[in-house]
Amino acid sequence: MSGLLFLFGLFLALGLFFLTASLLKLPTIGAAKAMLGTVKQDKKVAKTIETYLMTVSVRIAKHIRMDEYKRSRISNILKASGMNLTPEVYQAYAFVKSGAILLGVIPCVLLLPLLSPVVVILAVLTYFKESQKADERLKAKRDEIEGELPRLVATIEQELKSSRNVIGMLERFKENAGSALTGELDVLLADMRSSNYEAALTRFEARLNSPMLSDVVRGLIGVLRGDDSAVYFQMLAHDFKHLELQRLKAKAQKIPPKIRVFSFAMLMSFLITYLAIICYVAVTSLGGMF
Repeated sequence: MSGLLFLFGLFLALGLFFLTASLLKLPTIGAAKAMLGTVKQDKKVAKTIETYLMTVSVRIAKHIRMDEYKRSRISNILKASGMNLTPEVYQAYAFVKSGAILLGVIPCVLLLPLLSPVVVILAVLTYFKESQKADERLKAKRDEIEGELPRLVATIEQELKSSRNVIGMLERFKENAGSALTGELDVLLADMRSSNYEAALTRFEARLNSPMLSDVVRGLIGVLRGDDSAVYFQMLAHDFKHLELQRLKAKAQKIPPKIRVFSFAMLMSFLITYLAIICYVAVTSLGGMF
């Protein structure tokens, strides 16, 4: 009897859900997954839970209002980080995801009241994490691009000895650049071919907001204006090389603590091996005596 009641409740809930979805004209799971797949530029398949959350976020985004400055800033960050979302949907997704976790307070209050503060804290942390996801992606992308700028500057320094064709320099460097810088260079080159060169370089600089990239762009604009930028790029290559050494030293300083963990594990393995051999020899000797 209880099994029949469970099945009745399950099918009733499913029927009410489908009726509500039809009345609200919610998109199907396939359409929502396709939409979420365009948002996420990586090759991972969109999860069903994320699909539902994104569907609700699109509905709620219509009721979110932002001032023009905040909307413009978030929009620029989303574009630069590769997230194809509007600022309203991005903000709504953070609210919806944290709200979905916060709903877990209801069963916790009924069954395990002591877990309720944990769920609330988890919901708050999730909100801040989702709100800062675009900034974190942009920072990771900026760090990856800045890691390639010393090589770009050294290439431009050598190219200036025989040519002043900025587009040609960037195209040749793009063939061996990383994925993040290659994508940005594709956008830059297309922008330069369809508009003013200096304006395209300025927009390229504004997208990433990197001090190192600003120095490179300033030098390239000087090349376009006919300035003798060979000495400028020589000095810039020297400064970037020094910054790259500092970056590598900082990475190297983070390695020893990781090595200590594995060294300790290896030491414990050796000790256990020696103790096992000693115990085996002792047991064998005692067995021979008796």
